[in-house]
Amino acid sequence: MQMVQGTLDDLGTPLSDVTFVVVDLETTGGSPSECGITEIGAVKVRAGEVLGEFQTFVNPGQPIPAFISVLTGITDAMVRHAPRVEPALVAFLEFAAGSVLVAHNAGFDVSFLKAACARAEHDWPRFPVVDTVHLARQLVTRDEAPNHRLGSLAVLFGATTTPDHRALHDARATVDVLHGLIARVGSLGVHSLEELKAYSAKVPAATRRKRHLADGLPEAPGVYLFKDGQGRVLYVGTSVSIRTRVRSYFTASEKRRRMAEMVRIAESVTPIVCATPLEAEVRELRLIKEHKPRYNRQSRHPERAWWVKLTVEPFPRLSIVRDVADDDTRYIGPFASRGSAADAVAAVHEVLPLRQCLERLSATKPRSACALADMGRCGAPCTGAQSVDDYAGVVAEAVALLAGDATSAVSTWRDRMDHLAEQERFEDAGIARDRMLSLVRGASRAQRLDPLSRTAELIAARRSETGGWEVMCIRYGRLAGSSLSPRGADPMPYVEALRASAEVVPTPLPPATSATPEESERILRWLDAPGVRVVDIDGAWTCPVGGATGVRHALEPVEASKRATPGFRSAG
Repeated sequence: MQMVQGTLDDLGTPLSDVTFVVVDLETTGGSPSECGITEIGAVKVRAGEVLGEFQTFVNPGQPIPAFISVLTGITDAMVRHAPRVEPALVAFLEFAAGSVLVAHNAGFDVSFLKAACARAEHDWPRFPVVDTVHLARQLVTRDEAPNHRLGSLAVLFGATTTPDHRALHDARATVDVLHGLIARVGSLGVHSLEELKAYSAKVPAATRRKRHLADGLPEAPGVYLFKDGQGRVLYVGTSVSIRTRVRSYFTASEKRRRMAEMVRIAESVTPIVCATPLEAEVRELRLIKEHKPRYNRQSRHPERAWWVKLTVEPFPRLSIVRDVADDDTRYIGPFASRGSAADAVAAVHEVLPLRQCLERLSATKPRSACALADMGRCGAPCTGAQSVDDYAGVVAEAVALLAGDATSAVSTWRDRMDHLAEQERFEDAGIARDRMLSLVRGASRAQRLDPLSRTAELIAARRSETGGWEVMCIRYGRLAGSSLSPRGADPMPYVEALRASAEVVPTPLPPATSATPEESERILRWLDAPGVRVVDIDGAWTCPVGGATGVRHALEPVEASKRATPGFRSAG
């Protein structure tokens, strides 16, 4: 494994580099839809230094209530010749551009600014916002201050300006309060804007106390395992920055209830640094399969896959099985559930007269026909009406559908869909659509996995974000190893070293690979990604022209549009 150094972006934006604009408004009342702004005051600060101030009266276009004038000292005469809200707003937005807005009870001030933007038909810039009153509720206890009003906090933090309900004075006081609060969260390990915003949100104290579990974790791509006090794995995840991702579980950005429960139980986090993101994804899948953590909902049982095969007998039929056997017949899949496999079988039966009875038929001992033969949906090989050679023609069409050209079957299916639509049998059309999609998805998956399962070794590479090359060694559909060549280095020595050290992988039974279906699918997606180059291959990388993958890409947009149309709903 080669460790990759995290970028500064992974660490977040240091608070010393953030430009804050601390703003305060005075208004004619409490409703932004009915009341107006009378004064805007703001202070721009960065790294503890004041960069500038902004103050303007605003003509609200309505009388100022007497009790507001008594509270703020702002009278109608003071704002009579002041600019209206539109030019005042534009000037403020220019002053605050590119900053983080800060306000005490920010919801009030921001709601008035947004309402003013809407009336002026000006787009709101979507500033990041920090609310000092909300942050104070997390950090200031009742024995320190009687409440969390600006005046009380100004006294606590020794503000140089006394707030008096004038916008600029209150903004100056809020600056001192902000700096006092930042000093407190700094001692708790909050050093970036992202951490500050997360800390200011509501997070249970029990969850916040678990933040120490992220201490010492690497700022590198890889996998992390949450464990309980007995060392049992609770959850496995992956990230481009292990430390940053783990810390997010202890903030308000994590809203999943089961994750909050997991964090309460967790006592440790184990990191596994990976050379590349694909290696991290694959390791995550393998660890989930190994430990089956109770808080991972997906990928816990990759062995629960289903396949559809043509049976090996004089009159083959379709059968749903759990594994690929060494019987030299056609398989499609894997399917995630038996139900989707059954849908694929039903789709084949709708377009081809394959027999559906479960008995093994004899070519020399006929028996009575079933209802499907009477309906013309089967050639009745059971009665001797169809010979082995005649039936072989139907089987050949099934082989072409499962492993090669699916266009003929899809044409038949389209005709059936048109017929059902003309009869306004939309429920039946939805069932037919779902069945055909299950078929083409299963066939597409098999056709894509088949060359991967037959390839003894595939070396592929793509440029990494750090400037070097991500190099993968894939053997029979399994990630046998990965490496990262540094920027400016010749990647070929790394390729040869990877080839020599990669895992020895046994030969599978195609189209099954030597990995779980989900791992092979992840590898296929990586190979299909832009910029990936095949360095060397021991095998043949092909897919049938006119195969199921092209049909799948054509049908899935149709499915999406049909699902959005009343009447075309999936049955069940």
